[in-house]
Amino acid sequence: MNAKILIIEDDQLLNEMIVYQLEGMGYEASGVNSLSSAKKHLEQYEVNLILSDMRLPDGDCITALPELMESYPVIVLTAYGTVQNAVAAIQAGAAHYLTKPISPDELKITVDRVLKMAMLEADQLFYKSRLKEKNSKLSFIIGHSTALNTTKEQIKAVAPSDMTVLITGESGSGKELVARAIHEQSQYADKHFVAVDCCTLQENLFEAELFGYENTQKKGLIEGAYGGTLFLDEVGDIPLTTQVKLLQVLETSHFRRMDGTKDISSKVRIIAATNRDLKAMSDKGEFRADLYYRLNVFTLQNPPLRERRDDIPFLVKHFINHHDFSMRIKKTITQEAMRKLIAYDWPGNVRELKNMLERAIILSQKTKNIRSEHLSLGATEQKNANFQLDIQQKTEPTLEEIEACYLNTLMKKHDGHRVTIAKIMGISERQVYRLIKKHTIDEQNV
Repeated sequence: MNAKILIIEDDQLLNEMIVYQLEGMGYEASGVNSLSSAKKHLEQYEVNLILSDMRLPDGDCITALPELMESYPVIVLTAYGTVQNAVAAIQAGAAHYLTKPISPDELKITVDRVLKMAMLEADQLFYKSRLKEKNSKLSFIIGHSTALNTTKEQIKAVAPSDMTVLITGESGSGKELVARAIHEQSQYADKHFVAVDCCTLQENLFEAELFGYENTQKKGLIEGAYGGTLFLDEVGDIPLTTQVKLLQVLETSHFRRMDGTKDISSKVRIIAATNRDLKAMSDKGEFRADLYYRLNVFTLQNPPLRERRDDIPFLVKHFINHHDFSMRIKKTITQEAMRKLIAYDWPGNVRELKNMLERAIILSQKTKNIRSEHLSLGATEQKNANFQLDIQQKTEPTLEEIEACYLNTLMKKHDGHRVTIAKIMGISERQVYRLIKKHTIDEQNV
C-alpha cells in the first residue's frame, strides 16, 4: 500500500508542485493551504506523513506540532533556512525539516527516511507494549470496577497459597485470565502454566492426554505442568471415569500413567473453572460430589461484563490498541458508539466485546473513528426499539416525566451506579447527581 502524504502549504504553486513530485515517486499526495483545512482533511482521511509550511495563514506550524504529532510524523518546510528555525522545529517534535526551494532528490530521501523511521517506531512501540503486557502480572485483567476489584483482591489473597481454586463464571467472562493472574502472583510464577480445555478433548483421549502413556513413555499434561499450574477449564465436562483419577491427584499428589504401575509425583497446583452449577450436577449424579467438594476449597466468582460496565471503556481501549492486525491506523471510538457498548448486556461477555471490536476495526477500514454503524448490535437495537417507560397513560407525559422515568429505569438497571448511567446518557456524573436531586429519586430503593 502506498503511503499517503498531506502537504500543508499556502503557496498554491509550490503546493501543487510538491504533490506532483510525490505522486511521481509513487506516493498518494494531497494538498491543503491552511491548518483549518488540514484538520478537516484529517477528520475524513488517514495519512502516513504531513509536510507543513512553518508559517501558515491561520497559525504557526510549530505551535500546532504537538497536536499533529499525536498521530503523524511531520516534516517542516521553511523558506528561511536558518539554524534557529530548524532547531525550533526539531525541538517542537518535527521528524525533519526541508528548506525551500526543495530539490526532488532531497525531498525523496527525506520522505523515505521519515516514513521508514515512523514504521520502525510504530513496530517498536507495538512490541514494547506486548512485552510490558507479558511482564505485568495483572495487566491482562483490564478495569477498575467494584466487581472486578473484588476479584483482584481475592486473587491476591489466594495466589500465594497452594490452595486449589475453583473459578466460576459465564462463558467468555475471562476465567482463564483470572487463573493466569493467580499463577503469575504465586510461587509457581516462573514455572509452566498449562491450560486444558476440558470440553474440547474427546472422552476416550482425555485420560491419556491428562496422565500420559506408560508404554510409550509419553508425558501427560500433569507432568508437563510439573512445578507450575494446571488449569482445567470447563472442569464440569470431564468424564466421570476420569474424575476418579483427578480426585486421587488432588488427595495424594500422585498419579499413574495409563497402563502404568508406578506412582508419579504430581507437584502441581490445580485451578479449575466452570460455567456450570457443579453442586446441582453432583446432586444429579452428573459430577462426583467428592471431587466437587475437593475442588470447592476456594471459590472465586468471576463477574459477567454486564455487572462491570465501568470497565467497558478500558477494555475497548485495550482491544483497539492491542489487536493483531491493521496496526498502521490509530483507531478511536465515538461517544455514541461507546454509549451503545456500555448499554448492551453482553451475553457473550468480554470475548463477545473483543470479537465485536475486531469486526468493527475491519468494517471501519481506513477511517480513524469506529462509529455505531460498525458495531453488530442488532439485538441491542431491537431491544431498545421495544424499550418502554413505566408512565401512566392518563395524559400525554411531559418531558420532565419522561426524563424522571428514564433516569429511574437506568438507576434500577445499573444498581444506581452514576458513572455508568452518565456514560449511557452522555452527560457528566455531576449532571446525573443533579437529575437525581431534581426528581427526588431514592437511591437506597433502586
